[in-house]
Amino acid sequence: MAKAFGRFVRFIQSVFVPTTAIIGFSCLLTFFFVLYQPTRGPGDIQRLGWQSWDTISPSGVNETGNQPPPTSEDHDTDVDWWNVTAPGSTSPADSASLPLDVWAPLLPQDTGLSEIAVVRCLFDLSMLDMCVPSSSTSDDAIKGKWVRIPRDLNLQSGMWHLLLYYRRTRRRDVPLISDIQLLPSGVTPSGDGDWIKAPRSLRDGVVRAPPLFLWYLKDKTLQDISEDERQSLITELDVVYGDGDPWYGFERLSPPTTEKSARGESVSITMRRGVKPPPPAPPLHFSRDGRFKIMQIADLHFSVGAGPCRDPSSPCDGGAYAYTESLVERALDEEQPDLVVFTGDQLNGQGTSWDAASVLAKFAAPVISRRIPWAAVFGNHDAEDARGSGYRRDQIRLMQGLPYSLVQAGPEDIHGVGNYVLRVSSADASKTHLLTLYFIDSGAYAAGLIDWFGFFLPTEYDYIHQDQIDWFLQESDSINPVIRPFTPDGSKDFGSVWERQQHTPPQQKLAKPNALVFFHIPLQESYGTADTDARTGLPLDVGSSDLEEPGSAKKNGGFFDNGLLHALETPHRGAGGIPEVKVVGNGHCHVTDNCKRVKGVWLCFGGGGSFAGYGKVGFDRRFRIYEISDFGETIRTYKRLASEEVVDEMVLAGRGSPEPYAW
Repeated sequence: MAKAFGRFVRFIQSVFVPTTAIIGFSCLLTFFFVLYQPTRGPGDIQRLGWQSWDTISPSGVNETGNQPPPTSEDHDTDVDWWNVTAPGSTSPADSASLPLDVWAPLLPQDTGLSEIAVVRCLFDLSMLDMCVPSSSTSDDAIKGKWVRIPRDLNLQSGMWHLLLYYRRTRRRDVPLISDIQLLPSGVTPSGDGDWIKAPRSLRDGVVRAPPLFLWYLKDKTLQDISEDERQSLITELDVVYGDGDPWYGFERLSPPTTEKSARGESVSITMRRGVKPPPPAPPLHFSRDGRFKIMQIADLHFSVGAGPCRDPSSPCDGGAYAYTESLVERALDEEQPDLVVFTGDQLNGQGTSWDAASVLAKFAAPVISRRIPWAAVFGNHDAEDARGSGYRRDQIRLMQGLPYSLVQAGPEDIHGVGNYVLRVSSADASKTHLLTLYFIDSGAYAAGLIDWFGFFLPTEYDYIHQDQIDWFLQESDSINPVIRPFTPDGSKDFGSVWERQQHTPPQQKLAKPNALVFFHIPLQESYGTADTDARTGLPLDVGSSDLEEPGSAKKNGGFFDNGLLHALETPHRGAGGIPEVKVVGNGHCHVTDNCKRVKGVWLCFGGGGSFAGYGKVGFDRRFRIYEISDFGETIRTYKRLASEEVVDEMVLAGRGSPEPYAW
């Protein structure tokens, strides 16, 4: 019995002790991670980075320790409300929270670089980095971890992959890089200082290419430099393909690591000094006399390189990009638009826009240089060179990183990327919403039988899906009616007079503002029967529509009947009222440029505006203009041709427009 009892006691001990330890440890973890709530302390002012302490501005206080500047409502009444920049919109709120060991050139990273390496790699590093330069725990702690720029210098030529790596550090006692030079073999940098040469040539692996080496200057430490000197520190590196503009805030290093040749486009290293956040677009607003102009640019079809001109009606020296850019610049200078809308196929696809960043860095350059706000939707070709399911969302992030961009990603739970709404307000202090602009992703290609076997061969165009229609109706329902026609507030002391008004004066109505919708692939209704002008008995269809085959999707998703005709000026739904949307603007069909009214809604094409996209001899490249006046009531359109001729001017809504559609 005694032996049995002893065995029982030992069994209890063997089970009880570890069980008690596990339960106790679990309770301790529960206390620390669930129940324990630490008090606010110095961590609210300072946070520990993985290398050193960094001073952080707490929420609600700017870098100088003062309260944020006043908002537009608090500003002097003599300052136009749309000219006031939102506080904090141009500087990072917490630079120390940005990752040091991730390549993310759109982040406002102000941490300097400490070392650069050029690395040869025999493997594709898209899945696993097997070529990272050697390092040690001590070097990682002092100089920073190695960061790879995932853009191959030998992408188009060379016998192996060639990549740039760098380190960045927040240590205050480590010399940081303040300059870079690219020099041929046997040449040393000009100027004094601690210049260091990356040992491998930037043309390593390229046959018959003379060596080119990267030299970088390690200058002062962070604790020794002034604020002005800190702004000149090199904070990011990138690689750009082609001869277009580098990414905003970056400068191109000369010479190119690879010159343009029959084998491929040029390749250049670019660098950014300090932090250069892109300037934001001001809020969209009418002029004081009630005008707002939109210029539609359709189907640029830009490639990484200049690209060949297609079907030109005149000489096209310098390639399609340069010739189209000049055409866009002339049109912008003539029209002076308040907003530019790119209606898809910014990228050519078809294997020529294989690096979206290099194309998107340059496609809107003429608009950006004139400080014009701009928006965009996707076309079918924008997805053809895609790598990965999130490619369009990646393009959205790139476009949002450009100056004066109004592009939005939109909801993630519906079809497409870039379904969003912009509102145009009055110029007076009431900021009354007077015009609505909807942007919808009409997709690329619908899946066909061949796609089931793993091959990508377009069988038909995509269309606007039911969940997008539901989203559109929901957005329309959220818009509040306004008193129309709008009369601006004559005194800034009564900025909310229209909001307080409780009755509708004679000859005015309470209704949602007029709206325009932009998407790429046209609806089937664009090729249907046009309304008849009650005054002339002629079809309401102006422009060319018979020079190419219809470009709509084979499947009708119902956006016209179930979306456009159900979103009415008045709050209630149902066909038979006045549609909120007066105009649909499409691209996609380069030699189709007509405007056709169907059941009260104008369906308009922009016509091709680029020499990089297909055209037709004798059919000029063109841009469609929408001129909205009378504070949103009157919508007029016309086309500006490459010949600088203005054609097909017509009034779509408001004073002088055709009689309303009779239900």
